[in-house]
Amino acid sequence: MQTTVDHATIQLDAATLGYGTTEPVLRDVSLTVPPGRLLAVTGPSGAGKTTLLSAMAGVLRPVSGTVMLGGEPLRDRDHAVTRKVVLVPQDNGLAAVLTAGENLQVTLIASGLSPVEARRSGAAALERLGLAGQTDQLVEELSGGQQQRTALARALALGGDVLLADEVTSELDAANRQLVLELLRAEADRGATVVFATHDPEAAAACDAELHLLDGRAELTRRWSEPAQENNAL
Repeated sequence: MQTTVDHATIQLDAATLGYGTTEPVLRDVSLTVPPGRLLAVTGPSGAGKTTLLSAMAGVLRPVSGTVMLGGEPLRDRDHAVTRKVVLVPQDNGLAAVLTAGENLQVTLIASGLSPVEARRSGAAALERLGLAGQTDQLVEELSGGQQQRTALARALALGGDVLLADEVTSELDAANRQLVLELLRAEADRGATVVFATHDPEAAAACDAELHLLDGRAELTRRWSEPAQENNAL
């Protein structure tokens, strides 16, 4: 009997990931991440967390094996964007010469919102992250933690089916880290597939499962709870 795969399910099948002629960063990764779940990706610096998220976002094509979304091979970043895959990169990806509000508005207008809708949605997203007072402040004037929250606010405003977040709590204090984790959980609760790369064991513990990367291999060191197993998560 054929199994139906939800449109936002991420699947890696024996995926080997790397860059050009260098040694692969990760080898033979097989994994299924279902919607409504929050996966932590952990491991030391250089283990391949950013590489894995880049492949899930369509930025990096696998050397071998496949990366699929909803049962369909992910071709490239443009394809991923049309499938509503939102990526918060480790470097935040913000335009330093624009304000926090303008960074959100430009992205939201590009996604199809009118300027009025973009301003409204952007302001609401910044407020959720405690950044209402920074809306008109240049990104280059924000602290590292404020920039991280601005990048996450932009991602949340897009309302993607898949949210990939790379180290979005690394520069946050305890209160803001908890806020970000609650917002990531809320994204999963509304049905998004959420993958969160982190060095923080407490943040990882708040997720539904943990994928640990080490020496080019990926291992689920903490597996999905029963509801995810019923969705055939591996």
